Amino acid sequence: MSYDAIIIGSGQSGAPLAVAFAKAGHRTALVEREHIGGCCINEGCTPTKTMIASGRVAYLTRRAGDYGVLTSSEVMVDMAKVRQRKRDIVASFRAGSEHRIQAAGVELITGNARFIDRNTLKVTDGHGGEQMVQGDKIFVNVGERPAPPSVEGLEAVDPGRVLDSTSIQELDAVPKHLVVVGGGYVGVEFAQLFRRLGAEVTIVQRGKQLMPREDADIAQRLLEIFQQDGLTVHTESRPLRIVSAGDKGFILTIHRRAGDRDIPGTHILFAAGRIPNTETLNLAAAGIQTDRKGYIETNASLETSTPGIYAMGDVKGPPAFTHVSYDDFRILRENLIDQSSALTRSTADRIVPYVVFTDPQLAHVGLHEHEAREQFPARQIQTATMPMSYVARALETDEPRGTMKAVVDAPSGQILGFTCLGVDGGEVMSVVQTAMVGGTPYRKLQDAVFAHPVLAESLNNLWSFLQSDTRPQVD
Repeated sequence: MSYDAIIIGSGQSGAPLAVAFAKAGHRTALVEREHIGGCCINEGCTPTKTMIASGRVAYLTRRAGDYGVLTSSEVMVDMAKVRQRKRDIVASFRAGSEHRIQAAGVELITGNARFIDRNTLKVTDGHGGEQMVQGDKIFVNVGERPAPPSVEGLEAVDPGRVLDSTSIQELDAVPKHLVVVGGGYVGVEFAQLFRRLGAEVTIVQRGKQLMPREDADIAQRLLEIFQQDGLTVHTESRPLRIVSAGDKGFILTIHRRAGDRDIPGTHILFAAGRIPNTETLNLAAAGIQTDRKGYIETNASLETSTPGIYAMGDVKGPPAFTHVSYDDFRILRENLIDQSSALTRSTADRIVPYVVFTDPQLAHVGLHEHEAREQFPARQIQTATMPMSYVARALETDEPRGTMKAVVDAPSGQILGFTCLGVDGGEVMSVVQTAMVGGTPYRKLQDAVFAHPVLAESLNNLWSFLQSDTRPQVD
């Protein structure tokens, strides 16, 4: 069977691209091995943020007395209902994607795809059936999965106690003591969530700080917030071995600079990395090059080393965000379908934001301070840091934890980067991102008239905290 376009994987770029090709009159096939919507809808953004909302309600209920609201009983969490609410929302989102694909006339093929050559795929279904399909253009959107853990003794631990970012969402009871290996965005979100649901939580992080990409001062503030919330965090630590303790769980031994330590736990979440789903695609048969980790290499137009074959989303390497994947779709739609502009859209110089849905949220766009100083050693870089306790709205809602930080090119006033660790930090960050997209200098935000007392009003005051960079400049 021959098609104008074949899309492998129905993630946040694959599914809309298939719909766009079909609506434009191209014969289009979408190959999906499991479920429509990819990681975001089924195991990532949608279910995790749904569960985090439940955790926030539990947190605020426990704090009701701080607002003068008295509750008559202890907060109880029905984990089965939390899970069912998550399942219902996932099913709704997935059904919407399935409807759009069907309505557009996309031919859905269920199975695993494998390249035979640059234009041919063999698709094998779950019953061993095979079919060959050919495409003028082929698009790969197969994403990533959690990296398998490797700890001495793990095979002797009850598998139901060993979790990844997918299986942890299917628990029907709150763990007594959850040990989280990994302090990146996946690890910190689940750690705080389950602490709020009632678990004792310990984080084991190999690096010097939580959230290794962040500036050290932001990471330190997040650590302080976690400690206030009752989480135990071990940095510069790594698992050595784990021993089953039968019905009680296990004992995890970690190596620390201060000495090895045993941590008893009931469940362990491995959140220390993800790997691309490329090993079964037989990419070499199509001449598609990958990096040493298996991620597909592309140019700025998302084309691989083989003309006519493109890669989108997480499979081409970090940053692995849904909004990046969706922008990949927009780039390909405009360049290959719409062709409405004389200019070719590309990934070059796009400003990428992200939000870690801790509470308060950790939102960032652009460069961190350490990145700006590394990339532009000859520039005069200024930073402005202001605690959220200076923000009227944060005080009114009694959520003043956190800080915001901006990185600025001093001579031009251009904003190079911005971080908000604060209540609804993603919304504040989006205001600054809009200014950055438009090339607006910080002084325009400083002088803007924002409605009082919205959180964005803080952007009038942040810039008064700019610190001059007095270090010698590089010629």
